[in-house]
Amino acid sequence: MYLIDTNIFLEILLGQEKKETAKQFLSSHQGELFITDFTLHSVGVVLFRLKRPEVFLEFIQDVLPNVEVIALPESEYERVVEFHLKYGLDFDDAYQCAVALSKGLTIVTMDEDFRRLRIR
Repeated sequence: MYLIDTNIFLEILLGQEKKETAKQFLSSHQGELFITDFTLHSVGVVLFRLKRPEVFLEFIQDVLPNVEVIALPESEYERVVEFHLKYGLDFDDAYQCAVALSKGLTIVTMDEDFRRLRIR
């Protein structure tokens, strides 16, 4: 089971270099995909800033039926701070790590910051 990081979706939506790799991963793991509420909101923020609300509409129509949106339980928000202090992660990466640990998911990302982590 996989927690898909925001940058995977942005790679596709913004037509970036690794979009085909991202698309292939998503299509080959249907039924095993999760995103955080933070990812959903972040994609919306980016697309609205780019004046592309129609792309956000397409995104939610395509993605939401195929992934489960999850959030960090309130009792585990301290882990976000722990990941920041221990690994120097910014809030969004620390939140993704806390959710992945909480739900027993593997993070799928193109963010190099995650490569140095050993989370248990």
